[in-house]
Amino acid sequence: MTNIRTDWSRDEIAALFDLPFTELLFQAATVHREFHPPEQVQLCTLLSIKTGGCPEDCGYCSQSVKADSGVEATKLMEVQSVLQRAAQAKDQGSQRFCMGAAWRNPKDRDMPAIVEIVKGVRAMGLETCMTLGMLTPKQADMLKEAGLDYYNHNVDTGPEYYERVISSRKYEDRLDTLQNVRDAGINVCSGGIVGMGETRDDRVGFVHTLATLERHPESVPVNALVPVKGTVLGDMLVDTPLAKIDDIEFVRTVAVARICMPMSMVRLSAGRESMSEAAQALCFMAGANSIFTGDKLLTAPNAGDDTDAALFAKLGLTALQQEEPMRAASCQGACEPAE
Repeated sequence: MTNIRTDWSRDEIAALFDLPFTELLFQAATVHREFHPPEQVQLCTLLSIKTGGCPEDCGYCSQSVKADSGVEATKLMEVQSVLQRAAQAKDQGSQRFCMGAAWRNPKDRDMPAIVEIVKGVRAMGLETCMTLGMLTPKQADMLKEAGLDYYNHNVDTGPEYYERVISSRKYEDRLDTLQNVRDAGINVCSGGIVGMGETRDDRVGFVHTLATLERHPESVPVNALVPVKGTVLGDMLVDTPLAKIDDIEFVRTVAVARICMPMSMVRLSAGRESMSEAAQALCFMAGANSIFTGDKLLTAPNAGDDTDAALFAKLGLTALQQEEPMRAASCQGACEPAE
């Protein structure tokens, strides 16, 4: 069995990126098969439960108040409206229901509604995931008590490139929230975005950050930047041919993430709607085993259920039914199922 390492060096990760492409895919696929059924992909649904008006200045985000993207700020959705959308997601085969709110951090007055939403979605038998910005230890404990399964908080990129993307919070702030989530006993979902003008060395730093955490994230979403007009990065990169990350380099990033974090679910996230079927197939070969379904990811477009169903049929893939390996290993039969 592959040793689950958390002591990867940047040189080791860089060497993986430099492997001949076919060798890298072979190694990643071999690691993947040790821990995951290669023909199964986890289906997740993402819903924006509070859109726009975020005070952060993330250069990629259309929901920032700094962006001139046309996204209007909304209030937190009513609990019942969220539960209706969750029920629809379950009917369409989703295993996990992810909910995002465009906040720097939730206010204490928001927590009762958030707790009610978590309890309601979990009662349906869906895994629950929230992304609400930075969390205090107390807020993380409240979400754990409500039954939250996963908390998403991306590191976005490598530490050296981070300040070129965001200035309204520090890299350490993101790591602190991940630690608060982990300390509360909630599973961690953390990944990042590629194609923001970063170098390969920055992508090495991104993987290195996650692969050297004391415990790897249970889920690692890998996004390709969707340049949105009116955002800093969108306006800067939208007409730059080199801005869009090369498909082969994107697959390399997925493969290296799989090798360095063998038991994590590696999720193809934003940007997938513009990938060819062949590029997505290579990602699945490289160890990606989770996707977002539906035609929208927060405010960005997504492939859509019918398109995904056709691709799955073509590739012989099916929806994941079993527990993710990291969560199953940590439970060892003692975890309470979602029903």
